[in-house]
Amino acid sequence: MSASGPESPLTLEQTLDWGELAPLRISARAAADGVYAGSHRSQRRGAGVEFGGHRAYVPGDDLRFIDRHALMRHGRLMVRQFETETDRTLRLVVDASASMAFRSKGAPGAKLAYAAVVAAALARIAISNGDPVALDWIGGDARQPLPALGGREAFERVVAALETVRPGGDLRLDGAATERAFAGVARHARRGSVVVLLSDLLDLPEHTLDRFAALSSLGRTLIAVRVLDPLEATFALEGPVRLFASEGNFHVETDASLVKQGYLARLGAIASAWQQRLAESGGTLIDSVTSQPPVNTVREIVLGAGGGGR
Repeated sequence: MSASGPESPLTLEQTLDWGELAPLRISARAAADGVYAGSHRSQRRGAGVEFGGHRAYVPGDDLRFIDRHALMRHGRLMVRQFETETDRTLRLVVDASASMAFRSKGAPGAKLAYAAVVAAALARIAISNGDPVALDWIGGDARQPLPALGGREAFERVVAALETVRPGGDLRLDGAATERAFAGVARHARRGSVVVLLSDLLDLPEHTLDRFAALSSLGRTLIAVRVLDPLEATFALEGPVRLFASEGNFHVETDASLVKQGYLARLGAIASAWQQRLAESGGTLIDSVTSQPPVNTVREIVLGAGGGGR
């Protein structure tokens, strides 16, 4: 969504509007340093999730893991063992479609710029913990995804890609855009990976939520971060307005007071659907607004990736 008075329509630039958020490295470093990452915990509470064989029961073992079938076969108490997940690859999926280029008057930067800061900060935290990072795109200028890499070189590659992406594409007309991104994640994200989607969740193909939730198989942790502009989040408009679609060439002229309630209700319904569906898969939805400090969003993601969403 974009809005203006009747006499001066707002147009989206095709270059990334950093506003007050640039330069990316400094912003990402500040956000990352504001989060105490520490050693990440297992993404599931209690024992690991992959079966690792049996051993003889020892007094004091958790009775929940006694295998009754093994008792009947062998005539002695056996305990099921589980291997702890160790692969903690961070896979970032960034929505770079045209709607992510929106920046209202007074906002620190475009939604995509804010998402880039959060993504770069997460990459810095993951790499400092010895975890590889991969980057996938939805929309944008058809650049190639970055495979999972670790070390300083990986951070520089992620930052370079985020700094130079050109937002664009109408996801309503390209229903396969999310399929392409999620298919890559499904192929390469191993058991225990953390998958973070950064998007405004607007104008996405109908199947996007189900496809993203399906990535929770193999013990992957899913976190969707909805990034909204302050104007989108509050619809703080009054009187006659001309509303332009961020994706597509159409607009409507209306009175803000007549559409505000319905707009906010629809925005809330989108969040509820994502929150409920992800919760069923052990995932988390995090709401963010570009006017809030990126460190707050990064901190919520780190907590969710460490088990806060489980």
